[in-house]
Amino acid sequence: MKVVVSQSELASLSRKLQNIVPSKPSIPTLLNILIEAKDGELVLSATDLSISIQAHIGAEILEEGSIALPAKKFIPLILELTSPLVEIHSTGSSATIISGSSKFKMQGISKQEYPEISDLPASSKLSLSALALKELLSKTAFAAGRDETRPLLSSVLLECTDSSASFTGTDGKRLAKSQAEAKDAPLGSFILPIKAVEEMIRLLDSKEEEITLSLTEDKLSLRSGSTTLISKLLSGQYPDVSRIIPGAHSSPVSLHREELITLLRQISLFTPDSGASVRFTFTPGNLALSAASGSVGEGNVNMPVNYQGEPMEIAFNPHYFLDILRHSKDEVVLFGIENAYNPGLITDSSNTQFVLMPMRLGA
Repeated sequence: MKVVVSQSELASLSRKLQNIVPSKPSIPTLLNILIEAKDGELVLSATDLSISIQAHIGAEILEEGSIALPAKKFIPLILELTSPLVEIHSTGSSATIISGSSKFKMQGISKQEYPEISDLPASSKLSLSALALKELLSKTAFAAGRDETRPLLSSVLLECTDSSASFTGTDGKRLAKSQAEAKDAPLGSFILPIKAVEEMIRLLDSKEEEITLSLTEDKLSLRSGSTTLISKLLSGQYPDVSRIIPGAHSSPVSLHREELITLLRQISLFTPDSGASVRFTFTPGNLALSAASGSVGEGNVNMPVNYQGEPMEIAFNPHYFLDILRHSKDEVVLFGIENAYNPGLITDSSNTQFVLMPMRLGA
């Protein structure tokens, strides 16, 4: 293999692959990225056997071929090079990388030793704009768990009807569900691993161009620009979250989002490091937030609200509440709450529902 390629473009593609390379692989070959020169393009691939990414870049192909090189050495090297062009040529299991007057030799392995990344077979298609899909995934992925021992809660559920697509993420303590219109969406439910969702968010541009998400019973594929992601889907029964999403409240409380974010940041400084809890006290026209920690002290803040019911106290994790507010978009959000024991429902003008479970009130 012998190829000449733009350093900036090669660096950009390399960054897209680095999160896929596992830190503790099941087989050592997964520590490498596969580099192929073929059909007038340079193709970079990485996989952890569950998720794969292939990135294509135009290049001057002087000789076709392939080699797999250690990602933790190759990618940082490419990012550090300053010459506008990079030449890579390989012989056997070693590659020479030339940039300006610099020359490096790196040991690798052959393509035959690297796992094969197969294309997705015939599949159903879900088409959305890149901007819409990125927003749907971002608004739900933050609420999903990150516990590898509970994979079904470390995922995002995609549910499709013939006219809409909804995405749901939950870790059992909070929930986010967002949906959008989608013509001719494939009927059914698909459980997307959280790692695949996070990579999709990184790959998608905030543009209105149409993106196609291809789905089979056990895999998904997403192509964004010159990069393709392929991931296994999870099997099993996703929790029935419909039972915990409250209905629309008849008199929700209007909360000024930025003001509440500021107050929650302040009051969270006075919560314990573990089991952070802030007491929300609603009285007519006012919301008081309070927290206390034996090792820090106590804090009390207030803000005006349109609450007109009986005085009510409820406790929430301030960090979870902040996450929800950061993923809302309006100046004012609506907060529906019945009592101290049932979850609260937060909504904005988008078609998104945020649910937050209450915590036990302290003394």
